[in-house]
Order: sequence, then structure tokens, then C-alpha cells
Amino acid sequence: MTPKNTICLWYQGDALEAARFYAQTFPDSTVGQIHRAPGDYPDGKQGDVLVVEFTVAGIPCIGLNGGPHFQHNESFSFQIATDDQEETDRLWNAVVSNGGQESACGWCKDRWGISWQITPRALTQGVFNADPATAQRVFAAMMTMTKIDIAAIEAARKGV
Repeated sequence: MTPKNTICLWYQGDALEAARFYAQTFPDSTVGQIHRAPGDYPDGKQGDVLVVEFTVAGIPCIGLNGGPHFQHNESFSFQIATDDQEETDRLWNAVVSNGGQESACGWCKDRWGISWQITPRALTQGVFNADPATAQRVFAAMMTMTKIDIAAIEAARKGV
């Protein structure tokens, strides 16, 4: 059954490559059906991969090979909650080492321009702590980081 809401991401001919990377990298991610163009279109030919159905961390998506007309930006991102430093490092390093780039505060961008927030649960719990002083310390620590360091977040939470 087709979901009622699906995220559509625009690619420049490499939606299948991106979908396969996501499926290999993120838990609960798969590549579904691959649809080929029934005719020529401005940025492709009949038979080219036009749309790829895939799931990223349980979220249904389609990748549309629409060409270079639109670029991704940080106004859209996937936020992936991680449970420990090992998972945080694995996901961050997979995105960045595959042609991506680091950003700030747990954000990075993949080689296709999609932004990812690799967000340890410890960070979310610390930033939204009921104690304003704790939340402020954790937030200040986060603001100095690229990839999130859970040990440093926990130290900030404890006031160390």
C-alpha cells in the first residue's frame, strides 16, 4: 500500500545510488521499487531511472531524478537519534567519508546535498532538560562541536 505521505527528494540522476547508500547505512532503511521513464524528458531518456522508492529510518521517500534545476539545502534534514558514541561515530563517518561534509552541532551533509542531524539521545535529553542551567550548559557544549561527543555532553549535563 502506498503511504499517504512520502518525502520526495530531488536528485541529478543518482537517486538509486543515494537510496542504496542510505539502505546500507541507516537502520530500518530499504530500497524499494525502481521506476524507469516511459519516455524522454528534459534531463533524461526513455528507460533511465526516473523514480526510486526507498525508506530511510522508517520514513517512506522517493528519489526523483529531475536534473540540476533544484538544489538541496539545510531547510530540510533527516534527524537520526543515536543511542551511543559508537552509533553516532558510525553514521557520521559513513556520511562524511562518502563524499559528504561536516557542519556544526551534529549536522553533516551527504554527497548528494542532503543534510543529516546525527543526534545522540543524550544531547536531546540534555538540551531539553527541565533544569534551565543544565540545558544551558549542554547547549553551550553542543555549540562548540561538529560531531557530537557524548562524553562531553554528559560532563556538561553534570556541570563538570
